[in-house]
Amino acid sequence: MNLNHLQSIAFVQKLAWTLKDANHDFAIGGSEVAVFPPFTDLRSVQTLISADKLLLTYGAQDLSQHDSGAFTGEISGAFLAALECRFVLIGHSERRQYHNETDELLRAKVAAALRHGLVPVLCVGETAEDLEQHGPSAVPVAQLRAALAGLGGTPELVIAYEPVWAIGSGQAATPEQAEQVAATLRSVLQEFLGAEVAEATRILYGGSVKASNIAGFMREANVDGALVGGASLDVAEFASIARFQKHVGT
Repeated sequence: MNLNHLQSIAFVQKLAWTLKDANHDFAIGGSEVAVFPPFTDLRSVQTLISADKLLLTYGAQDLSQHDSGAFTGEISGAFLAALECRFVLIGHSERRQYHNETDELLRAKVAAALRHGLVPVLCVGETAEDLEQHGPSAVPVAQLRAALAGLGGTPELVIAYEPVWAIGSGQAATPEQAEQVAATLRSVLQEFLGAEVAEATRILYGGSVKASNIAGFMREANVDGALVGGASLDVAEFASIARFQKHVGT
């Protein structure tokens, strides 16, 4: 989301009403729906969701690797936890590209999120050049390995595979391509954190996701959800994507 706080309030209200009117199942067997507003909107979204008892959840678009201190402009995990965020995006392709975020920095951010009880949504993915030079899976796997290095225990994580070459292009990866990468990422999770964590970790696909193609991705064994980009700014389209089960088998 790239909306101001008033726009975010209106958006979240309309999204919640649209899903409620469609009898969307948020429980187990249905699908969790989360929004990721800018930091300036989070308090407004928190208040709305809490006051109206909406079944949506929310997260932040980034966080600092630092827990506290004089780091002007940084948003710590402690701040996000105080706003009752459940998730935080880490390593989104735009952060990697425009802010030159390295694998080392993102590993520190994953650790910071976990320290504060936040669920990191770690984004990995390759450019068209990466795909041509290294083939499928190589770059996302390297990014995931770097982020998991030194991580132990049974952390709750979400991994989002976002092929940069597909984002905003209107040309999504095929479900088979997404499944190939997702299966490889799950094997890396098993290598680092064990079979139980690997099985429990949700792996999302993100890259020109639309209501017209979501069902194909969700039929794949290792694709557990979607990280929705531009389509998430259209309430009707986003709600239709969230209700992917209505499209399966059609």
